[in-house]
Amino acid sequence: MISAIGKAGIDHPWAHQAAAAEHALDGESVVIATGTASGKSLAYLAPVLSTLLDGSEAPNGRAATALYLAPTKALAADQRRSVKALAAPLGNAVRPAVYDGDTPVEEREWVRQYANYVLTNPDMLHRGILPSHPRWSSFLRALRFVVIDECHTYRGVFGSHVAQVLRRLRRLCARYGADPVFLLASATAADPSVAAGRLTGLPVREVSDDASPRGELAFALWEPPLTELHGEKGAPVRRTATAETADLLTDLTVQGVRSVAFVRSRRGAELISVIAKERLAEVDRSLPERVAAYRGGYLPEERRALERALHSGELLGLAATTALELGIDVSGLDAVVICGYPGTRASLWQQAGRAGRSGQGSLAVLVARDDPLDTYLVHHPEALFRQPVESTVLDPDNPYVLAPHLCAAAAELPLTEPDIALFGPAVPELLPQLEAAKLLRRRASGWHWTRRERAADLTDIRGGGGRPVQIVEEGTGRLLGTVDAAAAHTAVHEGAVHLHQGRTHLVRKLDLEDSVALVEQADPPYSTVARDTTAISVLETDTEIPWGQGRLCYGSVEVTNQVVSFLRRRLITGEVMGETKLDLPPRTLRTRAVWWTVTEDQLDAARINPEILGGALHAAEHASIGLLPLFATCDRWDIGGVSIPLRPDTLLPTVFVYDGHPGGAGFAERAFHTARAWLTATREAIASCECEAGCPSCIQSPKCGNGNEPLHKRGAVRLLTELLKAAPPEPPTTDRPGT
Repeated sequence: MISAIGKAGIDHPWAHQAAAAEHALDGESVVIATGTASGKSLAYLAPVLSTLLDGSEAPNGRAATALYLAPTKALAADQRRSVKALAAPLGNAVRPAVYDGDTPVEEREWVRQYANYVLTNPDMLHRGILPSHPRWSSFLRALRFVVIDECHTYRGVFGSHVAQVLRRLRRLCARYGADPVFLLASATAADPSVAAGRLTGLPVREVSDDASPRGELAFALWEPPLTELHGEKGAPVRRTATAETADLLTDLTVQGVRSVAFVRSRRGAELISVIAKERLAEVDRSLPERVAAYRGGYLPEERRALERALHSGELLGLAATTALELGIDVSGLDAVVICGYPGTRASLWQQAGRAGRSGQGSLAVLVARDDPLDTYLVHHPEALFRQPVESTVLDPDNPYVLAPHLCAAAAELPLTEPDIALFGPAVPELLPQLEAAKLLRRRASGWHWTRRERAADLTDIRGGGGRPVQIVEEGTGRLLGTVDAAAAHTAVHEGAVHLHQGRTHLVRKLDLEDSVALVEQADPPYSTVARDTTAISVLETDTEIPWGQGRLCYGSVEVTNQVVSFLRRRLITGEVMGETKLDLPPRTLRTRAVWWTVTEDQLDAARINPEILGGALHAAEHASIGLLPLFATCDRWDIGGVSIPLRPDTLLPTVFVYDGHPGGAGFAERAFHTARAWLTATREAIASCECEAGCPSCIQSPKCGNGNEPLHKRGAVRLLTELLKAAPPEPPTTDRPGT
């Protein structure tokens, strides 16, 4: 192994690589939390490949095996290329293979029987490997290492699901006599050992002192200029971040600078690619072919071709979604352009870190969108550069997450008393509920799964839901790609502009019943943006307590979202050319929520007049969502909110905070039981912030669908002050709802 590493051009490992490898070979699970391009791959590959080369056999006669988990297919495929290159001098001793949804059926048996380094993702582990563990028995019996790459991505409800999938894996490994060491890697994580321990359920050593040489990173904050156009109420219109990013990508490509532009949306990535190609054609007809778009929804063969072109240097510029942020390991990039703040500092630094991977100087540019959040950040750089990255928050003990995994585990092997400690302290309370629901049955040998269907198929660990919509070219019948069911209404509605590999299409028909969008190639001078409305209705109030004159409630709600129209915007300026109505069915989410109301007398006492009421409620809603992760173990993206100045059924102003997952996830319930402390912290966070009218540190939200309008900071402080004056003690904790 040492000679193979030497042939790869590495004479001596850095101190953090050596430390991580030493812990791993000593049988200690370890998380490597060092900067992007610090050689984390080698830190875990050295002990893994050394062990695979050792050839020591498990009791069944099979030599040691290892499992690699990545959050995306692209990253697993890229890691396989790296492993093959590193292990090439070693012959066939290391046999890496990807096992995911794209793996042909005829190859899967070979992977199970002969691969000793299997690269997959948590979804395939959950649905494909663990339920079929008898077919994987020889691999699991010989399993020595489990590598979890980009472990900071496993947060919120998704991270909690993955934590339970890993506990199921550990349980089956123990059944076959294996006790693998876990090796985790992350470039952006706060308290990495704590987060890694919660994810795996094991004590994890931390290696975070980065000994690698770092090239200088120049980071620019870029605000697009004002144009001569004027919008609503005569306000000047700022040039769009999309157009500005396309220009920057064009300039960098002309100068031969290898660059990636990260964009929040798939449509934005395609649009930037189209604009850049047009600009490059005016300079040199050979240059447009050196720029492309990269996003989720492409066919597997398209993704692989783009990844090869980027690796080889054939592509100079790429407009990409976060599918690339967590995708392929790109070396030699000179610049990164980030179109709009990605929502977290962790993601910002992950994207910026893609530049300068060979130790050379590099450039990162954050191009601000025209909204209050991005505007604040470019004028207050300390909010980005003097604040730590966010903590990786997950809760494996969340009963809404744990219950389906107990069912899946029981379907794999009957649950027994010793398993209770593995799955956590919430298990004793949940097992009787699962028995009562006739999902599990207790027998002498333990708890058994009772249904005919596969238990693992009942849970989507990413919470997507619904069949993906296929995008088909109407004239040829050619499949262009797919879009998630949840995004279909906004992305491929009738009349939508759909961009694919630099070619523009118009959606002629969206067939929701057959999950097909028919498109035809076109060249419209505009892009389209869907507009939607969100409404919430109370289905059942489980608990209600007085808060002075107001009320604090918890119960079941239905959140209704409907795409009602779309805007046509001119490509470069963003000028609105018109609006077209749409007749799409609403999408509903039945979930759990906490909500509070205030009366007219409370509004008068808080000096909240009708003109500022909407902004005060909206600001309080945003801030309370931002503070809830301190009281409920959740991620901001796991929860949603709605503020209503006049609720139709009660005629009272109301703020709702709801779980963003069907059936609830326990966060709103926790908010109800800690409401006094939660809302007090919310008020203090707003009041103590030094900004004048609101900023990302208090009332602005990175995921607001209304562009952070309207907001009224002082109104929110006065409103919460009045609400909290008569706040009762925390309500008593009650039994959690059934599963």
